[in-house]
Amino acid sequence: MKGEFTQKGKEALERFKMEAASEVGVNLKQGYNGDLTSREAGSIGGQMVKKMIDAYKVQ
Repeated sequence: MKGEFTQKGKEALERFKMEAASEVGVNLKQGYNGDLTSREAGSIGGQMVKKMIDAYKVQ
């Protein structure tokens, strides 16, 4: 049972990351994205944090 929840969580986080990347204009591909610059990776992470904070404020 625990593995099932872990897999669903990973899949949801991956969808969230792809959505944030598209919002900031970074083209991510499935799997390894080691060719991203630090700026691109940081903008994705920053967008994810911003969306999480906004979602928390709405609750």
